[in-house]
Parts: sequence; structure tokens; C-alpha cells
Amino acid sequence: MKLRSWIKLTWPGVPILMALLVTSLILILFHTSPKTALVAMVEGSFGDQSKVLQVLAFLVPLLLSASGLLVTFTAGLWNIGVEGQIIIGAIMASWVALKIDLPTPFQITLELIAAMAGGALWAGLVALLKTRGGVNEIFSGLALNNIAIILTNYLISSPWQPPEGGTFRGTQPFAENALLPLFGESRFSPLSLVLALIAIGMVVVALRGTFWGLKLKALGKNPKSAFLLGVSSERELVLALMFCGALSGLGGAVRVLSWFDSLRQSISGGIGFLALLVVMLSAFQAYLVPPIALFFSIVLMGSTTLHLRTGLHPSLGGILTGVMVLFVLLFGDYGKLFTRRRKINPPIVQDSSHE
Repeated sequence: MKLRSWIKLTWPGVPILMALLVTSLILILFHTSPKTALVAMVEGSFGDQSKVLQVLAFLVPLLLSASGLLVTFTAGLWNIGVEGQIIIGAIMASWVALKIDLPTPFQITLELIAAMAGGALWAGLVALLKTRGGVNEIFSGLALNNIAIILTNYLISSPWQPPEGGTFRGTQPFAENALLPLFGESRFSPLSLVLALIAIGMVVVALRGTFWGLKLKALGKNPKSAFLLGVSSERELVLALMFCGALSGLGGAVRVLSWFDSLRQSISGGIGFLALLVVMLSAFQAYLVPPIALFFSIVLMGSTTLHLRTGLHPSLGGILTGVMVLFVLLFGDYGKLFTRRRKINPPIVQDSSHE
């Protein structure tokens, strides 16, 4: 194999190694051995069964949100509002859990459907503002994120407050039949993992094997050409955002019905923004999303043990993932970095005025 081909093949690992190097330097500056930190994070994620299940419990909503973002990124949309869509999904699932009492299978099914509908409609507001109001999806998404947070705080402290009185901690715990079935004493629900795997499978099939996926790719790469080919940019934009909102809302339901047992402040845990990093790090390749989401879950869950062992703040895991994404965006595309652009000379026009 030629040296150039070998470098091109292994180049995706270079930004990851650079991020690990920078993180190691940060650890050394704080008088902590990188080896000690690595061992602590690994033990924090795989030390026993409960820690492995905790990683899986965090992975599921992250994977659901990232799967939906693959669709919107393919369509050329920056769905920054995914965080709010997770929150609204959690709110809708909580509403069903608090107000309706059905046998377990029907109760959980209704909660999941309500969460997906809520997330889809919240994303639909972003689509409406973009198509009818001309508002960029980044600005409308950020605004709706804040509204979702305010709505959560209002519900917790007023109409859905526990019997003992208003509190910002959360609502009263849900009934047992309203919660997802968990694995032992953990926060992990095997059913939620099945749903996440189905979701990423649907996205892969949709983007690679359907006419809708082809239209989304055309819209994302060149909206004007897609319009000339008969692709309705408005319809596909709305469908892409609402599809992502539905999966994100489902992630919110998983958070509130398994990780917690009630609606809490900061119910999303920043998973929406983290999902954006996962998708960018994957270079929008669906097959890379699950392992990268798993890596992020391992790093963030292991950061707690790192804090206990070394005294360093758990945010170090966030620094590692953030630096990694930064290096991927800067240096991850081998072609743009090393492929020479050919200079195209303008055609020579002969002056025929003297003939």
C-alpha cells in the first residue's frame, strides 16, 4: 500500500489522538497522571454491572436524538432545537403518567406515543417559523429550547407540584405501571435499547434505501437543483424536522420514565447538544453514530469516578469530547487538507478586430 493511501486510511484517528494528547497535557498541568485518569474512567464505566448498565441507560436517549439529527443534517438543517424537543417529549410522557391510569403495556405505549407527538410538534414549530416566517432554524430552535425549560419549571412548581407543596426538585413520583421495565435495580430499560436500535436502523434504511432519503440528500447538497428536479423543499424540511423531533421526544420519554421516575429540572441533561457533537464527529455517517455515542457515554459516566479518584471536576469528560469534535472539524477531512485544488485558467479569447 502506498504511503499516501495508508495515511488517508488512518487519518480519521488523528483528531482523536490529538484530543487525547491535549487532554493529557491538561491533566499534567493539574498534576494528575493521564494513566491514573484513564484507569479511573474505565473503572467508572466498566467496574461492575451497575456501571455498565448506567452507561447503556445514558446511551439510549443520546442515540435516539443523534439518529434524528442525521436526518435533519442530511437535509441541510441545523436542528439546534433538539434539546427542547427532548424536554417536550419528557413533559408529554409525564402528563400521561400523571393524568392517565391504564394497564402497564397500554400506559407505556401511550406515554411513548405522546412523547413522540410532542417532540414532533415542537420541531414542527421550528419548521413553521422557517417556512412561513423566514426565521433561521438555529435562532428559533434556541428560543424554543428556553421556552421548554421555562415550561418545565412552571409545571414542576405549580400545577404538577407534589402533594407536600411546590418545589423545583420535581413532580411526585410516577406510578409503577407508568415506568419502563428496568433491568434489576438499574436505570437501564432493555426495551428502550430495542427502540433506539430500531430507530437507528430506520434512519439508515431511510437515508440509503428510499426515495425520501435521496430527496433529503439532494435538498441538503443543493436546494436550488433539488427544486428544479421537483423536490418540495418546504415539505421535506417539515418532515425532516418533525421526524427528528419525534425521535428526540422519545429520548425524553426514556429519560423521564427510566433514568428518573418523575419530571425534573434539567431533564434532558444536555443530551441534545451532546447529540449534535456525536453527529458532527461521525461526519454524518450513520454507521459511526452508535460507537461514537457509546464512547461519549463511557467518557461522561466515567468522569464521575475520575472526580472521586483525583479530585478533578467531572466536566473533564466534556472537555475531552469537545476538543475531539473541534479537531475533527478542523483536521478531519483529509481531502480538503491535502488535495490540491487545480487552478482553472480562463479561456483565451482571440481579438479578431484586426483581421
